[in-house]
Amino acid sequence: MKRNELVTKIMSSQLITVHHGDPISKVRQLIREYGLHHIPVVSGDRLVGIISNSDVLRVSFGDAFNADERTVDATLDHTMTIEQLMQKDVVTLTEHSTIREAAEILGQGKFHSLPVLNGGKIVGMVTTTDLIRYLAELF
Repeated sequence: MKRNELVTKIMSSQLITVHHGDPISKVRQLIREYGLHHIPVVSGDRLVGIISNSDVLRVSFGDAFNADERTVDATLDHTMTIEQLMQKDVVTLTEHSTIREAAEILGQGKFHSLPVLNGGKIVGMVTTTDLIRYLAELF
């Protein structure tokens, strides 16, 4: 195992993002359609936050009562914004960060994804799943 391998080796670079002004229903649709757990929130190509499936579930009370998806989406779109739900203080990596650095941060268990930036622009994402897959290949 190389101790200084870069996160670019394991990061996902084909990202699905949302714009900070998009409706919550778009986030819910992307989570359902692609099985995403974390979605970077951007303004242009700049990262401004991250929204997780857990963030959305926390406010989607209709899901607990088997409400119609359109009703839940309409209610959320009229009462909340992505900016209100997203995490704004996001811990990030750069393309020059190592897999070890990512493992140390993710190993703390506070969150499960780390956006990778190049000059403030998001270029990738490393998740706990990416890290586990990498480790599994080594053994």
